[in-house]
Amino acid sequence: MISKVLIANRGEIAVRVARTCREMGLRTVAVHSSVDRDSAVVRMADESVQIGPGPAKESYLDIPSVIEAARIRGADAIHPGYGFLSENPDFAEVCEAEGFTFVGPPAAVMARLGDKASARAIMVDAGLPLLPGSRDALDSAEKAAALADEIGYPVIVKAVAGGGGRGMAVVRSAADFPRAWAKTKATAQAVFRDGRLYIEKYLDSARHVEIQVLADAHGACVHLGARDCSLQRRHQKLVEESPAPRLPEDTVREMGEVAVRGALAAGYVGAGTFEFLVDPDGRFYFMEVNCRLQVEHPVTEMVTGIDLVREQLRVAAGEPLGYGQHDIAPRGVAIECRVNAEDPARDFAPAPGLLTECALPAGPFVRVDTHAAPGYRIPPLYDSLLAKVIVWAPDRDQAIARMRGALAETRINGPGVATTASFLRDVLDHPRFRAAEHDTGLIGDLTAPAVA
Repeated sequence: MISKVLIANRGEIAVRVARTCREMGLRTVAVHSSVDRDSAVVRMADESVQIGPGPAKESYLDIPSVIEAARIRGADAIHPGYGFLSENPDFAEVCEAEGFTFVGPPAAVMARLGDKASARAIMVDAGLPLLPGSRDALDSAEKAAALADEIGYPVIVKAVAGGGGRGMAVVRSAADFPRAWAKTKATAQAVFRDGRLYIEKYLDSARHVEIQVLADAHGACVHLGARDCSLQRRHQKLVEESPAPRLPEDTVREMGEVAVRGALAAGYVGAGTFEFLVDPDGRFYFMEVNCRLQVEHPVTEMVTGIDLVREQLRVAAGEPLGYGQHDIAPRGVAIECRVNAEDPARDFAPAPGLLTECALPAGPFVRVDTHAAPGYRIPPLYDSLLAKVIVWAPDRDQAIARMRGALAETRINGPGVATTASFLRDVLDHPRFRAAEHDTGLIGDLTAPAVA
């Protein structure tokens, strides 16, 4: 049983988790850095603890400080949100060892799936379709180059411990391979403290589609349909929607079935996401598993009516799902746009500062997940996400129109502050997006002239 939850995160996701905890009658503890002492979640939570100075490695990534905060405040569960420690198996293991319920998959499962090479091996054995590539991590640039020649260019080099769009490089020729390998290895070592790499075939005109799964500790697992997350900059998502448009129902059903099969094979428990690439012919290939709540989870909530944070907490408390695949009936279309404090005209460079104006949209079937308000100073230390604007409508055309209206209402200003809001309206107006003919290259095509 869970009665008090420590939220080991900040920003909009911390507020999001706190809201569901409040609805469930659970008390909350917010941890915060010195920079975030006046943040929205600190004001919302029942209790709060400062765990360190501004830099994340000295606060939100400091495992002993987070655990001590949970201990002194008497929390019995820890929700990691996304980012920071959410996919750190060492943190999950410490939580379990110290007697706290970790709201996520077991540490051992997270470790196996967080290692991208290990995850590929598990999914190969479970019968999931994968792009040609290395089954395990490659121990030398020479072996990797030989495999790349065999697979055929382009290929993508990826960090075994990578995530969040970091630690990867697309390589289009044998001449470019040694430099790309060395650079990616150095990045992986610096960012993830793990320099192991693997490679796989790269698809130029692919869609990024993911399947949300929910599994309990009693052997039940369901999927909640598909999300299209193809609109990305630097491998990081900007716009997501559910269901994935122009994807046949039979394909979605098959993707859901293989995702459930993969989750069961891995012993997964909790909310997780299976990510796939879909080629122009409709063939799909497993990429990776995200062992946490996704930033884009609201679009799935909007079409299914299922509160994913509530389900995470229920499953973590040992409760069974209590429903099966036949009970999942998505309706309508939901779209999410990420409003980041970034300047699209400067290759999405961070643009933090003091918000003198922060007017956010409202209206029927419009949801905004945010921690921002007038007077909030955007710190340069953390992720640039300010708000997620989510809309629902009976069909895709109405959803796009509603999102355009919501973004038009969004006014976030201040000295030095820039956001992606107006750029996102241009994306929604693009003929390829309107026709659901977009892929992972669309944002690059839109921004190439500005960057040049």
